[in-house]
Amino acid sequence: MTIRPLRPASSVGYQVNRLARLFEVALRERIAVYGVVPGQFPALLALFELDGQTQRELCQVASVDQSTMAKTLARMRRDGLVREEPDPDDGRRVRYYLTPRARDLEAGLAAAGHEVIDLATKGIPADRVAAFDQALGEMADNLSAALVFRGQVLRTVTEADG
Repeated sequence: MTIRPLRPASSVGYQVNRLARLFEVALRERIAVYGVVPGQFPALLALFELDGQTQRELCQVASVDQSTMAKTLARMRRDGLVREEPDPDDGRRVRYYLTPRARDLEAGLAAAGHEVIDLATKGIPADRVAAFDQALGEMADNLSAALVFRGQVLRTVTEADG
């Protein structure tokens, strides 16, 4: 029986993990000037698109677990990026809204994100980038489907909250 090594350079899992770490470092370098860390970035992007989401909704968009998102939101509150309000339809739920300070960061953070993507895809034809993006989405869907049980995500990819 042949045993395949777990970390061959040609392994898609290894390469995706390596790429994710490099993306995080490049993003961290560019957003630090705004007082934002990579773990906050997905929540901010989600709130830029649709303000007033719940913690659960942000967890789904960012693919992080509840405890990670709770820590991220606590740091974002502390840093003056979000404020909490009770849900008008269900007082047990809390909705998160961007502060004016966070809104002022939107253009700079978006530019930083685009700069990292541009650096990563430099010299790669657009059709290859599009095919890679599609394949990554399909892989994420496959793993998400494999990790769902009774409508609940059992385990999700977590991000450091910086």
